[in-house]
Amino acid sequence: MHPLFVRAMPLLFVFLWSTGFIGAKYGLPYVEPLTFLATRFVIVTAILLPVALLTGAKWPRGLKQTGHVAVVGLLVHATYLGGVFSAIDRGLPAGVAALIVALQPLVTAVVVGPILGERVTKRQALGFVLGLAGVVTVLTSKMSADPGALLAFQGFGPGAVLCAVAALAGITAGTIYQKRFAADLDLRASTVIQYVAAGVATGAGAWLTETMRIEWTGEFVFALSWLTLVLSIGAISLLMLLIRQGEASRTASLFYLVPPSTALIAYLMFGETLGPTGIAGVIVTAVGVALVFKAPAPPRTERATRRTV
Repeated sequence: MHPLFVRAMPLLFVFLWSTGFIGAKYGLPYVEPLTFLATRFVIVTAILLPVALLTGAKWPRGLKQTGHVAVVGLLVHATYLGGVFSAIDRGLPAGVAALIVALQPLVTAVVVGPILGERVTKRQALGFVLGLAGVVTVLTSKMSADPGALLAFQGFGPGAVLCAVAALAGITAGTIYQKRFAADLDLRASTVIQYVAAGVATGAGAWLTETMRIEWTGEFVFALSWLTLVLSIGAISLLMLLIRQGEASRTASLFYLVPPSTALIAYLMFGETLGPTGIAGVIVTAVGVALVFKAPAPPRTERATRRTV
């Protein structure tokens, strides 16, 4: 890969991932969440499978490797996206959902040591804290600008919060699992298997719990197209490449930038302003992520150097 593209990958990933909340806002009024995702995964699989076959992708050896890849798909796609979409569909404000998911770096830092042998340095820990503080500042400033937004918390039940927490658990576990069990497998073949697994899971969930009706409006078609091509193919491929190239804890820190980035996109598209406090929060978040990425890679324990397949 070209060095400039490698350097741009983190920022490009943050931008693409941030647009997922915008796509959900456009699409969910016309379809139920699991039906939305199942449709998206079917289309993505139909696109990527011929590409993988025609380009000679190397498929996993045996059921064990295939199973590892499928688990990543269930965690990163079905659980994370299913949780976020279900939470928003149940009335959880998108900003609150983004805040909950933005806790991923802290959760990853807590569990990454014993699982992957990656130790978090003091500088990285400071970056995690600053990142979280910046995210809270941005979202708090947005709610403070609209006093009625504070009352929005009364518009959803505990089920919405649990869906967001499940999304947090899914993306955290999926990042760690990918790094430990499926980091060196062919990205083309792995992606297809992940989407097949996620499509089966969300399709079964939609069949059991939803009406599976879709209103094929222009807004829905746009949202589906964007989320399918840009998010499911572009952003997820970047995520897997970032996990493969660096420690899981450093990759996870990128999610701190998603809520501020989403706020910026909302400003450009809908005229929503951040205000001085929100801008300060964006700066604090950027500093926190910079500390994590520029900190020297922590030494890996003996356990982390052993391959587990």
